[in-house]
Amino acid sequence: MKAHTLETQTSITPEKAFEILKEGNERFVQNLKTNRDLLAQVNDTRAGQWPFAVILSCIDSRTSAELIFDQGLGDIFSVRIAGNFVNQDILGSMEFGCNVAGSKLIVVLGHSKCGALKGGLDAAAIRETGMKNLSHLVDHFNPIIDEIISEGEERSSKNNDLLERLNVQNVKQTMADIRNQSTTLNQMEKDGKIKIVGANYNVETGVVSWL
Repeated sequence: MKAHTLETQTSITPEKAFEILKEGNERFVQNLKTNRDLLAQVNDTRAGQWPFAVILSCIDSRTSAELIFDQGLGDIFSVRIAGNFVNQDILGSMEFGCNVAGSKLIVVLGHSKCGALKGGLDAAAIRETGMKNLSHLVDHFNPIIDEIISEGEERSSKNNDLLERLNVQNVKQTMADIRNQSTTLNQMEKDGKIKIVGANYNVETGVVSWL
């Protein structure tokens, strides 16, 4: 399979981009990887790149978007941060990917058993370690936790039900943040130029479920 060109990228609609990723994950789960000459794709993309999607995922070593969706070099922009949330720099990267480089789809990809979200539930203990930057990161999830936790419910990474609810809500919040904090991406979605979708990856099965 050859790398995307300007012509193939232009021909892909947001809906088609979504279908490409769905089909790619189905191949991944069935262990039917597309035959690619990656070195040839290096050569094909030497003069430029035309990715059709931007995927925001966690830094977790099990969640490589290229592998999960069976994509090659030059196919997707992969944005990674622990806990798959956005800040101004990530939004700027997404604006570049879609409004400058022509991508048609933004995927916010969470995953089960997320260590960053576990850290959010155990934020008090992390603060005691003195790791100020990590504490700053996991504190990002406090408003979401406060929103979804039930009165009297245990706030702990050992509370698997709360962890998975947090996982889903964090994806939804990130999608809302993209729309609310980037007028560029919001307008592109309204104009039908892109789609913004949410998904979750199951680290036990390899299956991506779509929100």
